[in-house]
Amino acid sequence: MTSPQFNHGAHEILDVHEVLSMAVSTLNKYTMLRPMVKDSELLDILNRQYTFIEQEYNTTLDCFRSGKDPAVPTQSYKMKQDNNFDYGLQSKQPIAPIGSETEINDQVISTFLLGALKSAASFKTMAALEATNPVVRRVLADSLPNCIEMAYEISIYQNKHGYYQVPQLAEADMKIIQQAYSPALQPVGV
Repeated sequence: MTSPQFNHGAHEILDVHEVLSMAVSTLNKYTMLRPMVKDSELLDILNRQYTFIEQEYNTTLDCFRSGKDPAVPTQSYKMKQDNNFDYGLQSKQPIAPIGSETEINDQVISTFLLGALKSAASFKTMAALEATNPVVRRVLADSLPNCIEMAYEISIYQNKHGYYQVPQLAEADMKIIQQAYSPALQPVGV
């Protein structure tokens, strides 16, 4: 029988290596961008998310190294603001790549953060599906809702400031799509 410390398949080892590397990269990105944030609300989000991601990184690393339950279990991220979105599109200036670091603003920063969180969710999903160690699989799977919640928090912030517009279909079109499905019938013998 393999000791818990080495109870990992090759795919799991390589995928968790990518997850941990991405977490370090995300934390580094948050650290580099922090001094450039102008909006106090975005700074609060960045700081809370940094602290949470750092603990989640330590939890993942702990169970990955030991193969056992981590000393600090996976937590649940709680955002502070409401979840109201403004729907619709408004004409605005086209976005282009920045020409120098002096052009980095809260829109650019929040977009960096959102991209990092979306990537983390994808990588953690792939790693969880490859994990053979049950503790590592559970920690990765339990961390996915946190990536989703943090990305959602950033998208709400971006929407509130006009950085992220949310188009909406006409009600009649939405209704057609919503009514395109019906409940599954219970199979015979179940």
